Parts: sequence; structure tokens; C-alpha cells
Amino acid sequence: MNAETIEGLIHHELPAAADGDRHAYSRIVAACQNAVTGLALAIVRDVPASEDIAQEAFLNAWNNLRRLQNPTSFLPWLREITRNLARDHLRNARRFAREVADADEVIAAVADPGPGPAEHLIEHERQHAAAELISALPDDSREVLLLYYREGQSSQQVAALLGLSDAAVRKRLSRARATVRSELLARFSAFACDSAPSAAFTAMVATALGVASPTATAAIAVSALGAGAVGSGVGKLGAGGVGAGVSAGVAGGAAGGGFSYLVDAAMRYDVVLVASLAGVLASYLGGRYLLRFAGNERERAAINRFVRNITAITAVFCVGAAALVVLTRGWIPITAFAIASLAVLNYQYLVPLPRIMAPCFARAARRSGAYQPPRMYRYCFGSSAVWISSVFALAGLLHALAEAGRF
Repeated sequence: MNAETIEGLIHHELPAAADGDRHAYSRIVAACQNAVTGLALAIVRDVPASEDIAQEAFLNAWNNLRRLQNPTSFLPWLREITRNLARDHLRNARRFAREVADADEVIAAVADPGPGPAEHLIEHERQHAAAELISALPDDSREVLLLYYREGQSSQQVAALLGLSDAAVRKRLSRARATVRSELLARFSAFACDSAPSAAFTAMVATALGVASPTATAAIAVSALGAGAVGSGVGKLGAGGVGAGVSAGVAGGAAGGGFSYLVDAAMRYDVVLVASLAGVLASYLGGRYLLRFAGNERERAAINRFVRNITAITAVFCVGAAALVVLTRGWIPITAFAIASLAVLNYQYLVPLPRIMAPCFARAARRSGAYQPPRMYRYCFGSSAVWISSVFALAGLLHALAEAGRF
């Protein structure tokens, strides 16, 4: 996507996004994610941390969109949010590095039953190599080079995304080429491309928007239910759905969406397949996000096991809901089944998942000072998200039952 297309997309989508349209905002996120993660990475020199910062920057901007009067100010505003968050991250990391010398912290780190020395060494070397590669570049060229290689080596594109002139971008590129070995630049080019965020990044931000703006989510949910769109019943994180609710949390939401739509569509068995496939897709993408935090094979295996369990439970619930639509009348059997289903799903999110992720976050806290999970994780998998999404799921179900005349 070239610079003119990105600017045109922002101008077109921003008014709708400011009114609460998270699908419009998701399209903006997809267009800008390379630039925002690149800005954060140039400052913090840590790929996972840069994506967490970028996610927080997008959510911060989403929550304050109504304050933005001019669409042309969006990119400069978003860049400033990102840089401020990245600098805050570095300050917290330095503060933690000083505090970790405390004897109790050292003892706790040594006694940690998590990853062994080999896993720690591999992870440390990987992060160190990335930081070293970025640090070898001139200070004023890091952002330019990251975006240059991620955006198809177009200086005009980089200039538009960073708010610079094309001449200024070319000057920085020339300075980097003159001071950095060609072999190092080749390595950096590969690193910049390989570390670029995937479509799953946009999906995770889109999912979190449902909790970031409950009012907008409720409006979307009601309109979706009224339209009877496939899988659009309110599910995990406020808005399940084939395209928008993409996370492991939304795997449970596919069941909520399946309940609502199955009641509304009565005998249409194809909806069962759609809801189940939505749950599988959501589980896959959500599992990819969770695996970023894993530091060893044991943690990866535990996360994969959790995702498989959620996927299987969701499929069973979708099929069960279809059977109840056919075999029962009224609202009590389906509502009771929905409540039982949500109870089982919520247990998975509230008990096994925090236990699985605890060693991952403890390790991240010791390394970078991140004392709590990233905001994206809290929006997708935190206890508040679980309970809010459950309320929306039940509300969507009751709406569909009423529309179907089952009361």
C-alpha cells in the first residue's frame, strides 16, 4: 500500500472510526502497523516489546479519537503516542534493572522453576542479536531504515509515514550506507522484513477494541444481531464474528455467536460449520499471539494444549446448540445450555490460562520491568474481558430468542 493510498484510507475511514466503527479503525491499523511497530522497535530494540507498545499506541489513539479534529493530524499524533510509550518503556526497564540488585529479587530469580539455563541463553542471545543489530545503525537512521525495508524500499513511502521530506529520507539512507558495512545492512534488511507484524497483529488489535470501547461494541452487537449475519452474535471480547473477533478468547465467543444465530436461523445447519470454523480460526490466531510469550518447549506445549481444549469445547457447544434448536421449544433449555457453556469456557480463561502464562510474565518482568501483562493480553484474556464478554454473549442470546418468538 503506497503513501497516497494510506493517506486516502485514513481520511476515508477516520470519521467512521471516531464514531465507534472498529472495523474502519482496524483498516487504519492494518495500513499503519509497519510504521508504528518500526518506530517503537527503533527505540526499544526489542521485537516483542515493540509490538506490545504499538498495540497500546493504537488502543490509546482509539480511546481518544474524538479529540482529533483534523484527519491529517492522525499520523503525527500516532507517532508521538508511540514514541512516548516507547520512552516510558525504556525508563521502566532501567528502573527495574537498578532494583533487581535487591537480594530478595536475586533469590527469586535464581529459584524460579521456569525455563532452564539453555532456554534463557537462547532467548537472551536472540534478543541481544536484534538489539545489537539496531544499535549498530546511526541514531537518526534507525526509524528510516526499518520502514525503508518494511515498505518495499520506497523513500517516498517512508517520508510520508514519518512526516519527512523525501530528500531528508534519502540523506539519512545515504549516511547509513556510508557508515554501515554492506554485510550488516543486508542482515538488517532481512531482520526488518522478518520482524514485521503479520495480519494477526491487526486481528488482535481489532479484537481488543471491543473491550476498549464497550459502548461502540454494544451498538455493533445489536446491529449485527438485527442483521442476522453469520457468526455475528456477541461473543468473547464483546463481538465474536468471523472477521473481527480473532483471538483464543474469541474461540469461546464463536459459541456465543453460534447460539444466537442458530436460534435466529432455526434449521440452517451450515451455521454450525461456520461457527465452528470461526472458533478454529480464532483459536489459531489467538494461540499464535500467546506463543510469543513462551520461552521454552514446555510453555509452548501448555499453550498449544490450552488452545486445542478451547477449540474442542467450542465445537461441542456449537453442535449442542444446533441439536437443542431442533429438539426443544421455548427458551429455557437453550439458555441453560448457554450458561453452562460459558461457565466451562470462562473457567478455562480464569484458571488454567493464568497458571500457564504466569512463568512467561514473571520472566518478562525480570527482564524488562513489565510488572503486568501487556494491555493487549488483558483486553483479550483478562478476567474483566471474560466477564464483560459473557454478559454481551447472554444479551445477544436473549435478543435472538426474543426475535425467534421463543419467549
